[in-house]
Amino acid sequence: MNSLINIKNISKDFVSGDKLVQALKNIEISINSGELTMITGPSGCGKTTLLSIMSGILTPTTGEVIIEGQNITKLSDNKKIEFRRRNLGFIFQQFNLLTNLTAIENISIPLIADGVNQKIARLKAIEILEQIGMNEQIDKLPSEMSGGQQQRVSIARALIHEPKVIICDEPTSALDAKTGRNVMEVLKQNSLNENRAVIIVTHDYRIFEFANRIIEMDDGKIISDKSC
Repeated sequence: MNSLINIKNISKDFVSGDKLVQALKNIEISINSGELTMITGPSGCGKTTLLSIMSGILTPTTGEVIIEGQNITKLSDNKKIEFRRRNLGFIFQQFNLLTNLTAIENISIPLIADGVNQKIARLKAIEILEQIGMNEQIDKLPSEMSGGQQQRVSIARALIHEPKVIICDEPTSALDAKTGRNVMEVLKQNSLNENRAVIIVTHDYRIFEFANRIIEMDDGKIISDKSC
């Protein structure tokens, strides 16, 4: 397996009133392609901050993030946006689907935003919907789908542009156990790719069995890093 993401000496400080809060403290991680990595730990331990820095949304106080040879911490804001659009896929707890668009329209958004012809984007969206068993939901609005179906649509949207890195923030915590397993099976299958990494921040112990690696954080530091 190849190291796809290298996080080097990352720290992040925030000012709160007259105090300096150190959210991350000298984090060092390498994340391999072909693996599903989970990051866990108590609320406020720095998981989401780390995820935001890893995806170029936040800039670290010190250190650098290198994804497939590209140091994203040195990119301009516009270049970071372009890099995320081309290389990262995002999956969230609350799905973040556009309520007035159908499943296929929601899934097509990343390709259309990247200038792909709408007809080609639609064909690609249909292909992915069929892969995840959602072909009967093509023309349904989010309000006409269950939570699990909406999450599968959000996964399809994250996958459609074939990103190198899929970043998930609590993707199963709003789902029941059975639906959560179905969603994790889709994510696990997509992690079995020599050119892709799946990273999940989660409190949901029910899905730990799907991980290749579990990184535990506390107080802005990594306290455990175990292969499964």
